[in-house]
Amino acid sequence: MTGKILAALILVCALVAGAAMYYLQVYAFYEEVPASGLGDVALTPRDGGAPQPVAVTDFRAIDAESSPIRYRACFAIDTSLDALARDFEPYEGAAPRVAPGWFDCFDADALGAEIDAGRAIVLTGERNLEYGIDRVVAVTAEGRGYVWHEVNECGDKSYDGSPLGEDCPEPPAN
Repeated sequence: MTGKILAALILVCALVAGAAMYYLQVYAFYEEVPASGLGDVALTPRDGGAPQPVAVTDFRAIDAESSPIRYRACFAIDTSLDALARDFEPYEGAAPRVAPGWFDCFDADALGAEIDAGRAIVLTGERNLEYGIDRVVAVTAEGRGYVWHEVNECGDKSYDGSPLGEDCPEPPAN
């Protein structure tokens, strides 16, 4: 009898721990980011200047302080893909990160398919927004835009302990 009670107690603890981990990963740390107007989305110009705000509508975003790569945003934009590609710096090698299911405007798989098919462009929002983290913006031919954070090459090297190299800025002191 004691073995059955102990097994049931272990099972209940495992279920509670699993449910708590799921809740913490998917819901607990995320907060909605309120739209602030013209500065919600900014893109880096091709000449390498400071990121410039672009006019967007229907802006929705989430973020979490627990990780620099949890930021996701969705918006609508009237600017054509040709004008965006002409004026702003492309971002190579980005892959959209999956958002929590409840943040339904951001579908990383569908966006990735649009990028692979050439129906969306990927642009640099801001390099080293936080050391080793870039803000990436993708815009589809239908005028839907998406933002996420990507670990850049310097971030990869910094996190795995590799030598940073000459292209990387000095990491901040901890």
